[in-house]
Amino acid sequence: MTQCCSTPPETPEIKPERTSLWLAAVAVSVVVWFLVYAQLQPFSQWAVKQLPVEPGSHFAEALEFFIYDTPKVLMLLTLVVFAMGVVRSFFSPERTRALLAGRREGVGNVAAASLGIVTPFCSCSAVPLFIGFVSAGVPLGVTFSFLIAAPMVNEVALGLLFALLGWKVAVAYLGFGLGIAILAGWVIGRFHLEDWLEAWVLNVRAGVIDLPSERMTIVARLKAGIAAVQDIVVKVGKWIIVGIALGALIHGYAPAELLASIMGRDAWWSVPAAVLIGIPMYSNAAGIVPVVEALLGKGAALGTVLAFMMSVIALSAPEVIILRKVLTAKLIVVFVGVVGTGILAVGYLFNLLFA
Repeated sequence: MTQCCSTPPETPEIKPERTSLWLAAVAVSVVVWFLVYAQLQPFSQWAVKQLPVEPGSHFAEALEFFIYDTPKVLMLLTLVVFAMGVVRSFFSPERTRALLAGRREGVGNVAAASLGIVTPFCSCSAVPLFIGFVSAGVPLGVTFSFLIAAPMVNEVALGLLFALLGWKVAVAYLGFGLGIAILAGWVIGRFHLEDWLEAWVLNVRAGVIDLPSERMTIVARLKAGIAAVQDIVVKVGKWIIVGIALGALIHGYAPAELLASIMGRDAWWSVPAAVLIGIPMYSNAAGIVPVVEALLGKGAALGTVLAFMMSVIALSAPEVIILRKVLTAKLIVVFVGVVGTGILAVGYLFNLLFA
């Protein structure tokens, strides 16, 4: 007679030879990545020369920018996403909630913003994460610190800024971005605005967080990195190409005088104008960084451009619409006001520090 229940087969152990093979394959891939990356600029110059394009023309400059930046940004994105996919295998939404639950404000804000860097969730994940945090007993201000840091100070933004603009800009962006997330969350927490959540969110019962097993092999973590590349790079690829195309048009055609008048260092109103322009837009860090690079190449002020980037990523209209499902209109206004004020401060400080 067939038994209704049977003992599940044991998971086969990963042989040391297989682990070594995976590590060797990753090492070879990284070497090949760097060899190809080093040849991108010479290739773009050579490719443009092969085309019937007038050398030095606006179209030639835009075309060279596009041919160079498209594989460059995609390769950078692939490398960064793979590395962070491996890092993310040590985290999960459940573990993140467990780490934040019961944290007091201040320490909790710092912990939440720091976790936002290594657990970058997109805006479409904001609602279930918000509910999960509230149900786990995470204070409202701490939750906001995480939700601000996760999209704004993520691995893609930092990796691309480091590669395209240098480590000083990347480190400064990291510091100011975390500062906004920590301070904005703390300020919102001080207001004690829990009553401004939607009623159904307040009625969610707190439950016990069941943490899954985190025992993963090295091979499983490497596969998690590959899966992250397959998921994220495919999803954002079209936005990257659109962003680079826009950046190429700016690089080749946009008048430097016009951009300098809008985002120049001498225009005091340029930072708030850049933030207001950025809020209605929607993009991810991978799509907006090439635009930032092109704007800087045209003489725009660094702080103004980064304020524009932050507003696009952290205060985009689609994210606000999604969060409206769990936040009342009054709380949305407070959220946008506090974060927007922080972004304005960062823009002005960057312009002073990197003048």
